[in-house]
Amino acid sequence: MATDALLTDNDREEALSRAYVRAVAGFVGYTVSEEDFDRDGIDMRIHAGGRLSPAIGLQLKATIGLGVVRGDGTYHYEVPKRNYDRLIRPSQIPRYLVVLALLQPQDDWLTVTAEALTIHGSAFWVSLLGSPESTNRSSVTVSIPMDNRFDPEALRQLIDRSRDADYDDFAT
Repeated sequence: MATDALLTDNDREEALSRAYVRAVAGFVGYTVSEEDFDRDGIDMRIHAGGRLSPAIGLQLKATIGLGVVRGDGTYHYEVPKRNYDRLIRPSQIPRYLVVLALLQPQDDWLTVTAEALTIHGSAFWVSLLGSPESTNRSSVTVSIPMDNRFDPEALRQLIDRSRDADYDDFAT
């Protein structure tokens, strides 16, 4: 990394997670808005057109190596309690945690060639709606199904669920 960089490693991870979400949403044809201040547990919203003009809210996180897949087919990730508390409660706009898993070393996070711009990592989503309250003071371990890759098809499905489903369906 350059010695004149203004961003910390955490800032760089966040910037890549935002770029990842914007790329997926842009590919699908949805718009993205960023919250000025993360006071309600949402970093970005994705908006679609059509019937009901649905939207979803995303809390973005990034990590180097999400970890080993557990026997139940999930990754485990430590979410700050403040974010967890906001993601488990009902909201008019469905909320999802999206975690970008980046590779080691940092020099491998991004590749630019004449043919492609590649972020070397993949993001996964989970709904925490209806999860139990936690008595932990700093963080809560959540399970993220390894099948919940945040990709164009998953984004379309999340938007369709926002448009078509009963509110209780957002939790699955």
